[in-house]
Amino acid sequence: MSNTHTIDAEYKGEERYSKLALAYSTKEEETMINHAIKIACDKNCDLVPEIYTSELSNGRKVIIIEYHDDYDRTAGKVFKELLTTLDVKIID
Repeated sequence: MSNTHTIDAEYKGEERYSKLALAYSTKEEETMINHAIKIACDKNCDLVPEIYTSELSNGRKVIIIEYHDDYDRTAGKVFKELLTTLDVKIID
């Protein structure tokens, strides 16, 4: 059996608003996501995102990162770095 992570990503955005949801199953994946968020946010933006966690079914959880009033579209840089660091592709 492969030892790959099972992080799924979903993006939603409107003018000046962006949201990235990262679903995961394990504590290791949660740690990876939180570490990547800290690095990407510190490095790429002055805006402070709203970040919260919710429970999903089958023991999975989701970390949601939202940017409001993002006039300079800073979230795009943060989200791109997050997805690259975590080696995750957006799902439809």
